[in-house]
Amino acid sequence: MIESFYTSSGKRIFDATVSGLGLVALSPLLLLVAVAVRISSPGPALFRQIRTGQFGRPFRILKFRSMRPAPAGKGALLTATGDPRITGLGYWLRKTKIDELPQLVNVLLGEMSLVGPRPEVPVYTAQYNDRQKRVLLAKPGITSPEINFDEELLMAAHPDKEGLYLKEILPAKLEFDLAYSEDIRFFKDLRIVLHTVARLFLRPLRPARSASSRSASASTSSTATDSPHL
Repeated sequence: MIESFYTSSGKRIFDATVSGLGLVALSPLLLLVAVAVRISSPGPALFRQIRTGQFGRPFRILKFRSMRPAPAGKGALLTATGDPRITGLGYWLRKTKIDELPQLVNVLLGEMSLVGPRPEVPVYTAQYNDRQKRVLLAKPGITSPEINFDEELLMAAHPDKEGLYLKEILPAKLEFDLAYSEDIRFFKDLRIVLHTVARLFLRPLRPARSASSRSASASTSSTATDSPHL
């Protein structure tokens, strides 16, 4: 990671300012969604899970719950398109990425950044090789420059979802995260944040594609570059 004022201080100032303002501006929406989650299915409004943070330190990530609660230690770590655990409201929350908004609290607390490698669960980060572990030098982010594919769609029709994720999807994502971690700059972060916000607002306006066309697009997505992933 290249040392600069931005990486040492500026990024934290940017994160704290935007996350604080975002939580204030979005508080009515956050409250409405929390109530809707509680009413729509049994269980808490927020989903909490241990993830690996900067320097390998564990932290508890926050999301709006989009799935039916599973007994402790019984739920699968990976979610594929069509997973029966996803609630009706949860499908919409995941589609719009609104389920990720509580992570602004993680950013405000300094556990995450607005932009950075997406945080993984410890059982997967324990399998990183020495080169891949360099992504842990950067603070994990709400959004990141990753391959533009729908990993949940890719895993949906695969018999060995975890094998596919560990052997193909995760290594591909880590390559993009490594490239980002070695060249963190303010204007790059700003561009990724703005691009992500634009995608969130434009997503509902795009015509739906068929499952076959989405699958074909996903299968060739390894050539896509620098597309923000939330």
